Amino acid sequence: MAYGFDTLQIHAGARPDPATGARQTPIYQTTAYVFRDAEHAAALFNLQEVGYIYSRLTNPTVAALQERMATLEGGAGAVCCSSGHAAQIMALFPLMQPGCNVVVSTRLYGGSVTQFSQTIKRFGWEAKFVDIDDADAIRAAIDDNTRAIFCESIANPGGHIADLDALAKLADKAGLPLVVDNTSATPYLCRPIEHGATLVVHSMTKFLTGNGTVTGGCVVDSGSFDWTASGKFPSLSEPEPAYHGLKFHETFGPLAFTFHGIAVGLRDLGMTLNPQAAHYTMLGIETLSLRMQRHCENAEKVAGWLEQHSAVDHVTYAGLRSSPYNDRVKTTCPKGAGGLFTVALKGGYDACVKLVDSLELFSHVANLGDTRSLIIHSASTTHRQLTPEQQKAAGAAPDVVRISIGIEDANDLIADLEQALAKAAR
Repeated sequence: MAYGFDTLQIHAGARPDPATGARQTPIYQTTAYVFRDAEHAAALFNLQEVGYIYSRLTNPTVAALQERMATLEGGAGAVCCSSGHAAQIMALFPLMQPGCNVVVSTRLYGGSVTQFSQTIKRFGWEAKFVDIDDADAIRAAIDDNTRAIFCESIANPGGHIADLDALAKLADKAGLPLVVDNTSATPYLCRPIEHGATLVVHSMTKFLTGNGTVTGGCVVDSGSFDWTASGKFPSLSEPEPAYHGLKFHETFGPLAFTFHGIAVGLRDLGMTLNPQAAHYTMLGIETLSLRMQRHCENAEKVAGWLEQHSAVDHVTYAGLRSSPYNDRVKTTCPKGAGGLFTVALKGGYDACVKLVDSLELFSHVANLGDTRSLIIHSASTTHRQLTPEQQKAAGAAPDVVRISIGIEDANDLIADLEQALAKAAR
């Protein structure tokens, strides 16, 4: 039977505990698991049998979350890890080799820009940044060493919505996987795999958990990419020495990437999600649709009010009719444009700082996707390491604040912004 999203967000991956009958998925706080016998242990280590070996690799609580994430995103499988940044490295790890590159959107979270422009160089990888709306620029950036195209579905901080259908066609023609960060949208608002994405990554820390308690990341595989077609992905298509020459794509088919992520990625990189964090994340996902509906309703109301304020230069929320990306809401995020956007103030940098310091309900934190409304001046914090040109391209110029709208009463949020903007104007 095909269940609806509201049902799946509660039931997918969650079965009564066979030992106790516990209805909520238990926190399996254990490092290791007892094997039935030596033959059973050998089969597990040879990937001939699926089961639990050691919690760096697999854990029942984390496995339940992985199943839920794969189900909600419409993927074949998922690998959960310790953070969103870990998920991005986990996504690229089987695809890349020294000398390879990935074509990346300029509209990314500042930490992701730093990770792609600086940190991955230490692996011998390169990122080529392009305007993800410019098809010609993307095609020009792709060369024989390109292994993926990477973008965000709803960009952090500006709320820009990517044309995933067009990007998927471009990636498919080039024989490359499209990797989409779906953190800001969540699978409730956008399911990138339905638009042709190969891999979907998440910082589960944000809207999925929704309560600001734990960090976590996830990579969901569509299971539809042919890793053997081009010879560019030997980690998945060629014999793996650590498993006696096993070929992941030949052996596991649609689950090749997922098995590699666990058997090699988590084994060697060790970016493990702990079971308690998985538990909190599953609790958050149970109310995802309810929260995202309120996030979107509140964001549209608050953004519309801000757009008319005399101290505001412009608002980037795609849910507004004035947004150049408003048409993409209908095709890419039909249930709403999310709860994230930026506001540019006429008073510039100083007005932004004063606004942040004058708010009472909004929390000044380096996070988003909480039930609480959050604000930050990206240019002096999350995007501080970037050049002025990079800040502007990412939507985090010095005259801009990023707002993550929570699920409070929208009128209370507007009143708080009104008093803070009055102080900022003075």
